[in-house]
Amino acid sequence: MSFVVVARYRVRPGATDQVLALLDEMAAASRKEPGNRRYRVHQGVEDPHTVVLYEEYGSEADFTAHCASDHFRRLVLEGVVPLLESRDVVRLDPREEVTA
Repeated sequence: MSFVVVARYRVRPGATDQVLALLDEMAAASRKEPGNRRYRVHQGVEDPHTVVLYEEYGSEADFTAHCASDHFRRLVLEGVVPLLESRDVVRLDPREEVTA
């Protein structure tokens, strides 16, 4: 089983490069967490001020631990969030894959 989080950020004009640099650092730190299976940063093609994160963890508890980490506080809460116009986070339980 896994637990997935998709976050969509709308970055303030002029802050995109700074946000992406912080998220690259965040991704590297997050991938070292015991429960992290995947952490990918995506930038919008049509709108480069849109950034989407895809995160996958072994469990919801692993994600909770991620949110309690020092790097999450420093890089995301203190670094990225003040540079955003909006932030939406969706927590997901993947459905079982059905084969024909």
